[in-house]
Amino acid sequence: MGEVWCRLIVCFEDPFWVGVFERIQDGKLAAAKVTFGSEPKDYEVSEFILRRYYSLQFSPAVETAVKDRKKNPKRMQRDVKRQMENTGIGTKSQQALKLQQEQNKKMRKEKSREKKLAESERRFEMKQQKKKEKHRGR
Repeated sequence: MGEVWCRLIVCFEDPFWVGVFERIQDGKLAAAKVTFGSEPKDYEVSEFILRRYYSLQFSPAVETAVKDRKKNPKRMQRDVKRQMENTGIGTKSQQALKLQQEQNKKMRKEKSREKKLAESERRFEMKQQKKKEKHRGR
């Protein structure tokens, strides 16, 4: 198994605080979105990660470029600071979440269509049954 890289971005999307988990594995990015509600404390976030990380539903994987270079510790600190200032979700994560949303929408439509078809078949059978009963009574 290859290297897995994961990060959590917590940002405010009016009216709730939202966390986006990004997981990069074998050059593919998958994302999961979590709504926290009110602003989560650090201990609440770490507890959420420990208890619920494995039950998250990640989106289908999207190809992404992974750089494998060692960085100077000071540069890493600057990059972390820059990322902390930069609010919002990465575009790759947005693509992955959109893909997941579209798949869920397709599944909902499919289930709804099947349910509607079953209901119309049931009504048709009831009408046929009533016609048979009406003709038998004559």
